[in-house]
Amino acid sequence: MTSRISQNAVSRWQPRPYGKARRTLLCLSIATASLVSACRVDTSPEQPVSIETIALYQGQDREERILSGAETEKEVSLYTSLPLDDAMPVAKAFEDKYRGLKVKIWRAQSKNISQRIITEAQAGRFYFDVVETNGLDLEALHLERLLQQVESPHQEALMSRAMPAHREWAGTRLNVFVQAYNTEQVSKKDLPGTYQELLDSRWQGRLGIESGDPEWFATIVEELGEQKGVELFRQIVAKNGLSVRTGHTLLINLVASGEIPLTLTAYQSIVEKSKEKGAPIDWFVIPPLIVRPNGVAVSRRAPHPHAALLLYDFMLTEAQEILRQRNRIPARKDMNSTLNESLLHFVDIPGFLDQSQKWVELYEEIIISQ
Repeated sequence: MTSRISQNAVSRWQPRPYGKARRTLLCLSIATASLVSACRVDTSPEQPVSIETIALYQGQDREERILSGAETEKEVSLYTSLPLDDAMPVAKAFEDKYRGLKVKIWRAQSKNISQRIITEAQAGRFYFDVVETNGLDLEALHLERLLQQVESPHQEALMSRAMPAHREWAGTRLNVFVQAYNTEQVSKKDLPGTYQELLDSRWQGRLGIESGDPEWFATIVEELGEQKGVELFRQIVAKNGLSVRTGHTLLINLVASGEIPLTLTAYQSIVEKSKEKGAPIDWFVIPPLIVRPNGVAVSRRAPHPHAALLLYDFMLTEAQEILRQRNRIPARKDMNSTLNESLLHFVDIPGFLDQSQKWVELYEEIIISQ
């Protein structure tokens, strides 16, 4: 079974041509943040205030004001790509802490979330308060000017590369790209240590890859040297082939079943969950270790702005431990004592989006259309 990236996927990553205007807006937003902090604007729910004023407020009574406003709003709408068996415990913990507040969840794949938000905005409809999804999609929504810059004291606890300078989204969890293999079909001593070793004939017909990982491909190829990296993957595909599947969970299930002995792209958290269930599967790393953050953001037109900010703060605090207990990798520095940030190779999200058409087309040509 092969899967092709559609034209929508290509257009999904198209950068918008107003960078200078956005930088000007960002500078104005930062200046506004300083002014709001200095003047201590009244953000109590009795006063009609903008989402920007609430989100940028940094007074000592910030939490009190947000909670007071949230109590009158009573609900918050969350769009997320987090699987429901992970998202529901987070929502329940939030509702248990803030009695009377309800979380309404809409769950979908990252690309469907960003497409829905953009479509709704084009129709003048603003239903979501908070979005938690892939950093690439969040950055695309930032470029569409649909997200609100937030100043939260909890942002300082995050890994530096999980917090973009514009602060329109913040990292919540890390997607760590690893390689996974079936332990009954592949011996540990035979695992490849470099991508060059994948040219060995022993891997003919035994390799898999996910159809939606062009950012992983771009990061690896650039690390190898673009010309050399592109040529190497052409050779791997030509000599040994790649079984292309859509969905990281599906791919891991196929590795566990033995249908695909080794996959080049897997999320470590999904492999760990499969291992816990007793599947004959494990993971390893062909350097470098590629990481892409997922994050949380508040809508610039949030229907429930106070509740949105309350959930945003919760995602950066209590929810981090819930995610860690469910084999997710939190973005907080104090919860990753065994993970050295300096050894992680973060996907250059703005850089990838700037050249998205090039990388998506190369991925389509070399990997998908084999």
